[in-house]
Amino acid sequence: MSIKIINEKCTGCKLCIKACPFAAIEWVKKKAVIDLDKCTLCGACIEPCKFDAIVLTKISPSDIDFPKKLEEHKDIWVFCEQKNSVIQSISYELLGKGRELADILGVDLCGVLLGENMKQEAQKIIHRGANRVYHVDSPKLKHYQSEPYSKTLVKLIKEYRPEIVLCGATFIGRSMISRVAIGIHAGLTADCTGLDIDKENRLLLQTRPAFGGNIMATIICPNHRPQMATVRHKVMKEAEINNHHRGKIIEVSYEGDTYYSRTKLLDIVEEIEETVNLTEADIIVSGGRGLQKPENFKLIEGLAKVLGGAVGSSRAAVDAGWKSYSHQVGQTGKTVCPKIYIACGISGQIQHLVGMQSSNIIVAINKDPHAPIFNVATYGIVADLFEVLPELTKKFKEVLKK
Repeated sequence: MSIKIINEKCTGCKLCIKACPFAAIEWVKKKAVIDLDKCTLCGACIEPCKFDAIVLTKISPSDIDFPKKLEEHKDIWVFCEQKNSVIQSISYELLGKGRELADILGVDLCGVLLGENMKQEAQKIIHRGANRVYHVDSPKLKHYQSEPYSKTLVKLIKEYRPEIVLCGATFIGRSMISRVAIGIHAGLTADCTGLDIDKENRLLLQTRPAFGGNIMATIICPNHRPQMATVRHKVMKEAEINNHHRGKIIEVSYEGDTYYSRTKLLDIVEEIEETVNLTEADIIVSGGRGLQKPENFKLIEGLAKVLGGAVGSSRAAVDAGWKSYSHQVGQTGKTVCPKIYIACGISGQIQHLVGMQSSNIIVAINKDPHAPIFNVATYGIVADLFEVLPELTKKFKEVLKK
């Protein structure tokens, strides 16, 4: 949208100045002048102007310098997130699903990799099923920063015109992809747990929890391309490695201003955890409100340590300050898919189940026999967790010593 004042019609009545909630209009030489740095294009100044001196114009998508025909877009792109020059597992999960979708549409699967000296990692993307990898190499892309990454991806999309763009719903993905969607005037569905294709209309069917996780909504984007979605970690299987698969690495470079950032990266401090990473763990022991107080999380930590697992938490325990957000499992936390998930004192509301119900084996410990967690549990123990956990920890310690 754009806004301007027609000086010939402006009488300097100051009504628009009084109406602007952002103090974005000044009175200069008996005329109204809009400060575009402050103006939010809310339109509050339009109605008070009795002389039609303010014009607010909406720019249609057809006016934007971007391809207009949907059929000009093809291929499925996966943004391959890297950390410390190592591709993250969420990228391989998306490549696995992306391969299925690409085969349905009859198009190529492409990876997008931004970083420094990442050519060897780019080859790994090909071995996971990609036909092409768009590789942008620059020292300024070695570590993630929102502006350089988003501007680079916007330029790539405008130049090569993909039909679908997938990205992990990680801290990096969520920070970057919304900026990209705005930059290319595309829709975006966040935190998807399922993807499919309407082959007849070439639409990406994007499924995600809605209304607090009480229903699953399927969202489409029929009028804009590319169709864009972020996908939760651990809800899809990783693409298998095929070292015989062949593909092409396309080296792309842009001018220096593309990588400009208003912020400066000073240092990267890794979080120190006593247990293994939550999203990568094969065994997770989680605690909830039933633990009653933060000190009792030592029971959870003790069992997790014996099993070589990670410590998880329900939102209730995190909100109470018993555990940090990095341990939270659920709709507003992390999605996990371990081999064994042990839920202790967790009732099992839908918001929590969304984040862990795909675990291979679920063990629930709760003194309430009607707790919803038992509906998804493989094994249920109806008992006081303060009696069960010490005994389990002791028994596992004895067995594992042997």
